[in-house]
Amino acid sequence: MSKPMNILFLCTGNSCRSQMAEGFARALGGDAVRVQSAGIEAHGKNPRAIAVMREAGVDIARQESTRVTDAMLAEADLVVTVCGHADEHCPVLPSGTRRIHWPLPDPAKATGTDEEIIAQFRAVRDDVRARVRELLNNELQRGEA
Repeated sequence: MSKPMNILFLCTGNSCRSQMAEGFARALGGDAVRVQSAGIEAHGKNPRAIAVMREAGVDIARQESTRVTDAMLAEADLVVTVCGHADEHCPVLPSGTRRIHWPLPDPAKATGTDEEIIAQFRAVRDDVRARVRELLNNELQRGEA
């Protein structure tokens, strides 16, 4: 069996979008991937992100909210930035490390009633799930080529 692909999801605070992406990549990628998420800063996990992921059958409650480290960057085969701030402030990557950007809206900035806010979290969750599924399909096929 070949070495698992190491994917790092990078966000501003590692509280919502990157946490969701990490959870889905672990759930959908199995042993074919090693997954981490981190932030330019660490803001702690958002309880609404945990709740909407639980609705989708993925438990992210035990994942950590961490700051990106040089070691994480050195280990990554692919870095996925999931917000504009992380894309603009992404540290310099080692030679050979690829980077892609997903411009996802921040559900933590949603306003309105509780139901309107949770609807924004669900919309981002569903977008993240579709993007992770497509990413894994493309990357794992690429690795077989």
